[in-house]
Amino acid sequence: MPTHSTKPDPSCEFPPTRWSLVGRVGADETRVAGEALETLCRAYWYPLYAYLRRCGHSPDDAQDSTQSFFQYLLENRLLAKADQSKGRFRSFLLASLKNFLSSERRKQSAFKRGGARPLISLDEKSPEERYALEPVEEHTPESLFELSWARALLMQTSSAIEREYMEAGKRELFQHLRPYLRGGEQGPSYKTTATALGKSEDAVKSGVLRLRHRFQILLRAQIAHTVPHASDIDEELAHLRRVLAG
Repeated sequence: MPTHSTKPDPSCEFPPTRWSLVGRVGADETRVAGEALETLCRAYWYPLYAYLRRCGHSPDDAQDSTQSFFQYLLENRLLAKADQSKGRFRSFLLASLKNFLSSERRKQSAFKRGGARPLISLDEKSPEERYALEPVEEHTPESLFELSWARALLMQTSSAIEREYMEAGKRELFQHLRPYLRGGEQGPSYKTTATALGKSEDAVKSGVLRLRHRFQILLRAQIAHTVPHASDIDEELAHLRRVLAG
């Protein structure tokens, strides 16, 4: 298992939010700010796309509008101007998208297919393939955005913990323990996993507990990037759980 003694606990020190870091893009163009923008786009591109599709936009229009929206945020430095104390980042992002869509300042020529280079290129499953798997009829555009946002946070956390195991040379261990992170799904028995790893069942149980504990720490760290104060993390985590519970 990855050791925690060499890594600061994200819950102990409230980090700069990606929101605040991205706000520096356009001001000083720092490497950190640029990386924060890239992270934001990759993390929240799909929730906005899903919102637009549920509103009735075609797949092509939803992609173009989402790409253009992030460029709009960058060019107008809205993240730097936003009052972070007045709401959650997800709420700010959705409200800004709505304003963008109805604004006369929208640049219709931006990011036409075959035109300007997109702000970010995605190498994951196409957004329309993901959208086809959504329980669309059960959701409004807003509730589908919330669900997609919650899932994005979980995906980011899963990727972060996987990187930790890979860097620690624990690829095989992670592959065997990962199923136990999936809530509500029947995973392999501890005995089966213990046999595969050549460990005792007690060792596997301890490994699963450590994995789940680390996952919660990293999930809180992901949430911390999108709220203005550390005191908001528990409330946002409770909201995420309600959204996922349906």
